[in-house]
Amino acid sequence: MNRSGAAVAAIFATLAAVPAMAADFTLTSKALAGGIADAQVANVFGCSGGNVSPDLAWSGAPEGTRSFALTLYDPDAPTGSGFWHWVVVDIPGDATALPAGAGTDADALPAGSRQMRTDAGAPGYLGPCPPPGPAHRYVFTLTALKANTIDLPVDASAAMVGYMVGANALGAATLTVNYGR
Repeated sequence: MNRSGAAVAAIFATLAAVPAMAADFTLTSKALAGGIADAQVANVFGCSGGNVSPDLAWSGAPEGTRSFALTLYDPDAPTGSGFWHWVVVDIPGDATALPAGAGTDADALPAGSRQMRTDAGAPGYLGPCPPPGPAHRYVFTLTALKANTIDLPVDASAAMVGYMVGANALGAATLTVNYGR
């Protein structure tokens, strides 16, 4: 095998090992144990929920984790590209939880954490509010990162954040809940 072939093989071997390293990495929420409640639902677009981000807790982060990124994504939104409801980066690597309401109270986030622009056009949590019809999936993803910070301005798009998070990922834990109206 030539050197470039060996390099490609090494990259694929490393990527294949990431899920195994993160097998014990879990993300949970007491508030979401019974599904999305009115407290977490948005209070715009015809919804009248509390728009309070749920509590989240995690354990088993991969070795070498220096920070975390959290996203809340609705892949079923009728936009052609889904909808990013919440994006938080630079969560310190020693953090293990976010309290309920952290998405609207920056002081409740661990020191150094930054909320980035969502598809609503501003940073912060925007709860679910799908159009009437089938339930949507809301995917909370906590990604363990090998970097202390993600070097992007607060108004960077969620897609750009996703690119930088992917480039620095050690592993990820997800929590998916359904909600419809």
